[in-house]
Amino acid sequence: MRVAIAGGHGRVARILERLLVERGDAALGLIRNPDQAGDLREIGAEPVVCDLEAGDDIAAAVEGADAIVFAAGAGPGSGPQRKRSMDLGGALKLIEAAKARGIGRYLMVSSMGAADPPAENGDVFGEYLRAKAEADRALAASGLDYTIVRPGRLTDEPPSGRVEVAPRLGRGTVSRADVAGVLLACLDTPSTIGKAFELLAGETPIETALGALR
Repeated sequence: MRVAIAGGHGRVARILERLLVERGDAALGLIRNPDQAGDLREIGAEPVVCDLEAGDDIAAAVEGADAIVFAAGAGPGSGPQRKRSMDLGGALKLIEAAKARGIGRYLMVSSMGAADPPAENGDVFGEYLRAKAEADRALAASGLDYTIVRPGRLTDEPPSGRVEVAPRLGRGTVSRADVAGVLLACLDTPSTIGKAFELLAGETPIETALGALR
């Protein structure tokens, strides 16, 4: 399998890339900063310089991929405009690129709270959730084989391989490593196509938890 990952230098993305490479798959890490290319090569991923907010040819960047993972984001400290241009605009560009290149599988790393974003009130985090919600809706309506993963607050704890997933969950945390493990398992689990779910640390093995999604 050849997987293109937007936000390829992010912490979740690099864990996912390493997992893919370790099992013999190809990981294409889409990065804006060419200085990050060496970090991706060190883990066996293929860096692809591509700015999702600029006029770059996104379709050319994902050429030959079997699946796309959108793990990009404006990041903490960014303002409302970047939430729209990256978390929404970047995701939309990648949806169009997938269609243009006939890539049917698309995984979205969204956020807990995006299913019910707050009303507009000038809050930057609210703008982030609204951007995520709009991107999620666009993906669900795209006709692609989508999966939308909405993790809780991310931590750097080691992977447990055990999670809780459901359309709605209470607040909580999940390790970046387990988010990457869930994304990898989603690529292998056709029953996750067409599903959107929240994700927290839990007691159920990842494959079992995903298999129980309704």
